[in-house]
Amino acid sequence: MEMLQSPDFWIGLIKIVWINIILSGDNAVVIALAARSLPPELQRKAILFGSGAAVVLRIVLTFVAAKLLGLPFLQVVGGLLLLWIGVQLLSEEEEEEGEAKSSGNMMAAVRTILIADLVMSLDNVIAVAAAAKGSDLLLILGLGISIPLVIFGSTLMIKLMERFPIIVMLGAALIGWVGGETIASDVFLADFAHANPWLHYAAATAGAVLVVLVGKVLQARAAAAHKAA
Repeated sequence: MEMLQSPDFWIGLIKIVWINIILSGDNAVVIALAARSLPPELQRKAILFGSGAAVVLRIVLTFVAAKLLGLPFLQVVGGLLLLWIGVQLLSEEEEEEGEAKSSGNMMAAVRTILIADLVMSLDNVIAVAAAAKGSDLLLILGLGISIPLVIFGSTLMIKLMERFPIIVMLGAALIGWVGGETIASDVFLADFAHANPWLHYAAATAGAVLVVLVGKVLQARAAAAHKAA
C-alpha cells in the first residue's frame, strides 16, 4: 500500500503506459494483418488472445532481453522471421466472403502475432524495464494496462484495412521495415553500422521493398492459379 502512495510509483506507471502507447503501433498493425481475414467473431478472439499472450510474453522477455540482445546473429534471425511474416501476411489469399474458417486458422493468426511481437519487442522491453526501475509490480501493471490499448489499435486497423485496402500493403511494408532495422541492429554488425550510419535506413528500406515485391509476386501467382483452377 505504501508503494501506491508514492509519487514515484505513479510517475513510473505513467511512463510505462506512455511507452507502450508509442510502441504499440507496429504491434497493432501485425495483429490486424494476421486477423483481418477471419470472420468477426474469430477476429475478436484472435485479437484478445494474441494481445494478452503478447503482453505476458513481453513481461517474461523483459527479464532476459538485455542478455539476449548481446547474442550475435539473434537479431539477424529475428529480422528474417519478420520479413517472412510480412511476405506471408501480404501474399495469403483471403477466403471468399461467408466461407467458414476453422479454429486452426485462428490459432495460426495468434501464433503469427506472438512470433512477430517477440521479435519486435526485444529492444522495446528494455525501455519499459528502465521505466519500471526494478519494480515487478509496476512492470506487470503497466504492461497489463497496455492490453486494451493494443486491442483498440488492432480493431481500428482492421476497420481501416477493410475500407482502405492499400493499408494492408503499407502494413506489410512496415513489418519489412522493422525486419530490416532488426537485422542491421544485430551486435555482429555493430562496428560496421557505427562506421556507416546509412546502413540502418538502407536495411530498413530494403526490408520494406523486399516484403512488398515478394508478397505481390506470390499474391499474383496465387490469383492466377485460382483462376486456372
